[in-house]
Amino acid sequence: MKKFFDDIKKDIKFKSAGPGKKLTEDASSSKPDKVQSSSSAKNNRHAPSEGAQRAGAAALARIEHHPRPKVHTSQDAIRNQVKRELEAEAAALAGKENAATAEGSKVPVKDPTCLSVSGVYFTCPLTGATLTKSEREVHIKEAIFMRFEEDDIEASVMMVHTFNKDREKVKAAVDIISKYVDNICKNPTEEKYRKIKLSNKVFQDKVRSVEGTREFLQALGFISIMLPVEGQEEEEEFLVLPEQSSDALELMKERRDRLQRGEPVRAQLDRQPQVFRPSPNAQRFELPQEFYNLTAEELKKEQQQRSELVEKNAMLRTKAMREKEEQRERRKYNYTLLRIRLPDGNLLQGTFYAWDRLPVLFGFVRESLVDGWQPFELIAPGSQKLQESDEVALAECNLVPAALLTFSWDAAVQADIAAAGGKSPALLKPELLETIRTLS
Repeated sequence: MKKFFDDIKKDIKFKSAGPGKKLTEDASSSKPDKVQSSSSAKNNRHAPSEGAQRAGAAALARIEHHPRPKVHTSQDAIRNQVKRELEAEAAALAGKENAATAEGSKVPVKDPTCLSVSGVYFTCPLTGATLTKSEREVHIKEAIFMRFEEDDIEASVMMVHTFNKDREKVKAAVDIISKYVDNICKNPTEEKYRKIKLSNKVFQDKVRSVEGTREFLQALGFISIMLPVEGQEEEEEFLVLPEQSSDALELMKERRDRLQRGEPVRAQLDRQPQVFRPSPNAQRFELPQEFYNLTAEELKKEQQQRSELVEKNAMLRTKAMREKEEQRERRKYNYTLLRIRLPDGNLLQGTFYAWDRLPVLFGFVRESLVDGWQPFELIAPGSQKLQESDEVALAECNLVPAALLTFSWDAAVQADIAAAGGKSPALLKPELLETIRTLS
């Protein structure tokens, strides 16, 4: 009986038996053909009865620690049953190992309803659309392509400066195109200056490799023509500019200047201004993943090292050591969420880049006030008074990834207003107060 079930197991090939392994018919590769033939003949002469098959299946289940299988009446059915059960076991093992691997890099996901801000958003300067970080690039490209219908020069200038990340390559291409225009304007009747051979090495390496350059040349009036080349049988493609009038040449210079002044089109950070009623939770911040310049694995490591950081801070360190560590800490964040507590207790909240400078913060607050022209002060944690004139990044003021600031009007100006019988100015603009919320 044991011999029969050994033969069953030999016939089965398993798809997997754990990572990097595959079960095969080991007996067929290690025993001589003569032995296999003898065994096969023996089995054919003495096939087990139906009762023996049932008993054998039960015995095999006990040996393999599986539940008692269903009763089958054929050898093929038994083989299929064993195969399915062992394959299921292998799949379950692989699943456990994958789960263990995933667990190693798993970082707890915060409940979106508990977040201080739902995410980081941007505004397209061309369409005004609100975009997520992943939507920015595609949307801006589409908006630039749509611009060709209105102004092909402007659209092609945007392409050159936006679609290419290497600023040095962009500058080199712009310089060469500018030289083309200068030569044409200085020698308007010289045909050679109005022809660009596309196979020219300089053009290939410096101009054609930069997206938007061909579109700009075509917007200037260059057209694609196949022309014969001396010493060659086949024609080659050229960009050729028809002879221009004096007015057209002046327009070309103006368009060259536009190319030289061009800037990349970038989505602008949506500060998502929000006002909250007075709350004891003003200093509580729950930030989404976008605020961190860390991978999931780095975030997990960061959480594990927090207790060690407390011990580190208790150690005697030099000023240089502390500053170096602070710089490293600040580089972990892309954005920061700031709240400003106003004299009436309300909270003004906005999202900023970690490298935004103090004038940007003061400008945001000023634009939110009814009387933003009046001087005011902002006090950071630790009673640090921030100066609007300081070109210092928020990260350098330890205002990342979040911080609560205190707003106060300039005391001297308020005293003068009171002495003159004036009233204290209203604070926030009505449109902000219309959406005031309770901080959860």
